[in-house]
Amino acid sequence: MTTPYALTRATVIHPASAGEPLVEHTVLIDADGLISAIGPSAEVEVPAAVQRIDCTGRFVLPGMINAHAHLFADGRPLGAIYLHPRMKGITSRVLHSKIGSKILGKRTRTNAGVQLRSGVTTLRTVGDGRREVIDYQGQVERGEIVGPRVLASGPLMAITGGHGHPQISYLADTPEQGREGTRKNIDDGAKAIKIAATGGVTDAKGIGHAGKPEVSEETMRAICEEAHAEGILVAAHAQSVEGVKRALRAGVDTIEHGSDMDDETIALFRDSPASLRGWSALVPTIQAALPLVKLDRSITGIDEIVHSNAELVLESMFAGIRTALDNDIPVGVGTDSGVTYVTHANFWRELDFLVRYGGLSPAQALTAATAGNARILGIDDLTGTIEVGKSADLVVLDANPLESMRALRQPRAVIAHGHLIEEPQIDRIADIDAQLDTL
Repeated sequence: MTTPYALTRATVIHPASAGEPLVEHTVLIDADGLISAIGPSAEVEVPAAVQRIDCTGRFVLPGMINAHAHLFADGRPLGAIYLHPRMKGITSRVLHSKIGSKILGKRTRTNAGVQLRSGVTTLRTVGDGRREVIDYQGQVERGEIVGPRVLASGPLMAITGGHGHPQISYLADTPEQGREGTRKNIDDGAKAIKIAATGGVTDAKGIGHAGKPEVSEETMRAICEEAHAEGILVAAHAQSVEGVKRALRAGVDTIEHGSDMDDETIALFRDSPASLRGWSALVPTIQAALPLVKLDRSITGIDEIVHSNAELVLESMFAGIRTALDNDIPVGVGTDSGVTYVTHANFWRELDFLVRYGGLSPAQALTAATAGNARILGIDDLTGTIEVGKSADLVVLDANPLESMRALRQPRAVIAHGHLIEEPQIDRIADIDAQLDTL
């Protein structure tokens, strides 16, 4: 329960307003953390006992939704030693120990809190150490802590030695293993499932490895069938045309990162019979690749293999975004937070990159991060727009984000299911921000 209050005389920006800001509007929030009224301030009746928060000159928009997050790290670049094949086994054993579990739990709480104070009121994780994020998800739902709404995946599904294995994965070398890992996550309370359909950038074994197919199509189909039977959506890390097509044919609901598309790929996104809803969406993550390409290697510390793979993936991702927009394929927003150079305080940068590099207009980017992501994740009945009956997940800004996404960098207030956080203090990583500001 929350104390009812009203945001008065605000300029409201949200998809339900058909792109036109609603000037001098009031948003009334009830004790259940829901929006009970919205309309012109002169017409909305605010009870005398309800606190009024004057938002003159300020902008109110739906809370941001991060559709691709990791909470096990903070975005600082990992030293080469941690990416060495021999170190993977060691770090995995540490993370999966009792001490490691406590470390992951603390990181989850810290990093989710940074995202919340940065304006992210809902996030989906797509690869966790074990069940630390699922546990956090439950604490938020039970009202034990104030945090963002979480759709936790638990460990992702990967092949032996593949992307994310063994640190944040269950084995999926066979359909039987894929079903077993999926069932384990669901029984633990997961609300999302993730597959490493192809290799990745930072753990690539050679140039071009980032898009190499890994989990078999047959195994991905088994994973999707198991998840879909419980009404749970499946995401797939996929960074090549072939990898994306295999994932879509298997029934994956969202393609993470993505690649350029041929006619078959476009058709599969639009009409995906094996998916849960008959269609699939693209969730690009520009922020995860752009700094590795644009910043000098003397700064990033990455080797030639990682740099070359990042270049290939980034260009292909840009092509995929353009094709998706041209063909009415749903495009969401995810940051890949936690990986190298993607901090939890920088959701706004992904929107900025989508506008400057991805070809989206500011309105399209904001819509994708709110109503679009809500629809893609199947939670549009709960959040994503400012409408009566929906959760009061809101961000209050001092400047208009339609003019500059940097307006989102420091919210005046963040509201998560009615819980008001005024003048949120955001933990930033100053040296990373300084480097990213040069892009």
